[in-house]
Amino acid sequence: MINKPIRNKVRKKRHLRVRNKIKGTAEKPRLNVFRSSKNIYAQIINDINGTTLVTASSLDKEIADAVSYTGNKEAARLVGKLVGERALEKGIKEVVFDRGGYIYHGRVKELSEGAREAGLKF
Repeated sequence: MINKPIRNKVRKKRHLRVRNKIKGTAEKPRLNVFRSSKNIYAQIINDINGTTLVTASSLDKEIADAVSYTGNKEAARLVGKLVGERALEKGIKEVVFDRGGYIYHGRVKELSEGAREAGLKF
């Protein structure tokens, strides 16, 4: 098994490869995902201006109160729904999904499905 520092290095390399192909614009910003062992974070970013438009994480009070543990798929789906709702409030309907170099499986997949349930298209 590959140890953690090397595994994260490989993930960062993969993320840079993906980031060379996708860019967030004002019309279609980028939905970025970061996953730690205990939490999951999502941001919607306009790469042209370099600004974060919407953010949500499992540390937000409404999610932390709703789940017993913030590092599981249930919390990830709630983060996806929350970021989707906040994006729709700001008038963002379409995004480009940036999985952050993570495999599209488990918590990352749940977050994206939660965002789709809230009404985001990608």
